[in-house]
Amino acid sequence: MAVTLTEKAAKHVSNYISKRGKGVGLRFGVRTSGCSGMAYTLEFVDEPNPEDVKFDSFGVSVFVDPKSLQFLDGTELDFVREGLNEGFKFNNPNVKDECGCGESFNV
Repeated sequence: MAVTLTEKAAKHVSNYISKRGKGVGLRFGVRTSGCSGMAYTLEFVDEPNPEDVKFDSFGVSVFVDPKSLQFLDGTELDFVREGLNEGFKFNNPNVKDECGCGESFNV
C-alpha cells in the first residue's frame, strides 16, 4: 500500500510548510460528499494522529488515516498548472466514476 507525491507536488508542499513556519507534512484523506459519493481532503499536519499511516515522498511526509487508505492506495498526488489555474491533481487508480463537475468520485 502506498500514496505518493510527484516531485513537483512535494516541492509545492515543502515551500508552503516553510512559509507557514510549522508543520510535519500533509494529511490526505476522503470524506463523504458530492453526487458520486466521496471527495478528497488535504490539510497540513502539525502533529500526526497515532493511527495515521505515514508515507514519505521526495522528503515530504504524507499521512493517511486507515479508513481512507483503502480508497487512496496507489494514488499519486501531483501539482499542475493549466493556464491561469493551478492546484493538486489526484491520479487515483481506484476511481471507477467521477461526477461531471469533478468534485467527487466513487470506487
